[in-house]
Amino acid sequence: MSTAAQPRTYEVRTYGCQMNVHDSERLSGLLEDAGYAAAPEGEQADVVVFNTCAVRENADNRLYGNLGHLAPIKAKRPGMQIAVGGCMAQKDRDTVVKRAPWVDVVFGTHNIGSLPALLDRARVQEEAQVEILESLDVFPSTLPTKRESAYAAWVSVSVGCNNTCTFCIVPSLRGKEKDRRPGEILAEIEALVAEGVSEVTLLGQNVNAYGVEFGDRQAFSKLLRACGAIEGLERVRFTSPHPAEFTDDVIEAMAETHNVMPSLHMPLQSGSSKVLKDMRRSYRQEKFLGIIDRVRAALPDAAITTDIIVGFPGETEEDFQETLKVVREARFSGAFTFQYSKRPGTPAATLPDQVAQADVTDRYNRLVELVNEITWDENKRLIGRELELMVSEGEGRKDAATHRLSGRAPDNRLVHFEADFSQVDGAPRPGDMVTVQVTYAAPHHLVADGPVRALRRTRSGDAWERRTTTPAPATAGVGLGMPSIGVPAPLPDAPVCG
Repeated sequence: MSTAAQPRTYEVRTYGCQMNVHDSERLSGLLEDAGYAAAPEGEQADVVVFNTCAVRENADNRLYGNLGHLAPIKAKRPGMQIAVGGCMAQKDRDTVVKRAPWVDVVFGTHNIGSLPALLDRARVQEEAQVEILESLDVFPSTLPTKRESAYAAWVSVSVGCNNTCTFCIVPSLRGKEKDRRPGEILAEIEALVAEGVSEVTLLGQNVNAYGVEFGDRQAFSKLLRACGAIEGLERVRFTSPHPAEFTDDVIEAMAETHNVMPSLHMPLQSGSSKVLKDMRRSYRQEKFLGIIDRVRAALPDAAITTDIIVGFPGETEEDFQETLKVVREARFSGAFTFQYSKRPGTPAATLPDQVAQADVTDRYNRLVELVNEITWDENKRLIGRELELMVSEGEGRKDAATHRLSGRAPDNRLVHFEADFSQVDGAPRPGDMVTVQVTYAAPHHLVADGPVRALRRTRSGDAWERRTTTPAPATAGVGLGMPSIGVPAPLPDAPVCG
């Protein structure tokens, strides 16, 4: 129980895509604004919030398994509360409380701002509170936030999606696309830069469709160019675009705007035009490869990543070979690969000709083998090249053992570099920039052993240092907290809308 000197503690557990990560930063900010404090690592929180995903087939099993683990803990801790939000909550609604009656609050994707009030109401009324709205209540980016990083930030440009992909349940859970006005977005970015942020990732479930709500088909390219005029903003990224709406003005803006990075996540999903039609993806193989060619012509060093699903209903071996063909021609620097799984509520779940699991697994393994071969070859081309990295925190799982640090190159490749600062003045902090020479390539990362060749201390490094050395305020407010994951993850762990 909390006291005047000891507020109630919270923990937010996040699953799924970048939009959920973005929402979780808002949930943390809301709770801190209401007087809660982040639970110290290793201690049981008074309030546990699950921000759920509904994309993966085992998402519900994972959620209810975690809820079951907490049930006996909650029984021994009077006053402990559990809240479930996100896409699974939006989809299952009352089912959550029926299957896990010890849950106190269920809230949807459209009303994350209600969480503190729902927790209070559940505590006073001593019964579960379920509140699911069908449309957006308050745009998430207007809510208080507790960002995980001092030097990099998500900035949402839109929520929702107007596409009707047959494998995807997210549009029905997130709703139709709603766009923020450009001035609001730029004002948020300017405020972040004033706090020390030097990298932003523009976020939308179909980010390049931005502007559809107010009728400007070139709104996204204009937004990218406007980011180029913000002093102190060093790196701009965005995710995830949709190939059907990826236009040449965006490619031109990427190439001509100095701080828009040469990295692009372009979801393919399938290389077969027949399967793309069945998926209700409004582009075909030729158009996708044409986009890749035009991006590479304008940005020769661009790293292009993708999402691919194998085993979609009706996919034949010939269709799968078309996917392998696109992978060979596109030469992706990375790919998130998925075995198709039925999601209740999606049109694809009832399609005929579901592919046998043995065939799905076989195709998946062959795809992964080819992707790894190509990404490794592409990474090997960078051996010997000097790269300027933004030093990150928490991205090198073996850094402590290898005595290396980690950072992101302009094209978003992960680079582990030797902590040899003999040629520079001091050691870098997360958010600072270092120049290193690549000495080794693996399929999913690069290594730069040898001395750091240049160090540029930045306002972002200053912001990280302030955050890590300044005690957290005792009063309620929008706390920034201690960074725990560094630069926002460049790719999701679930298929994105795009």
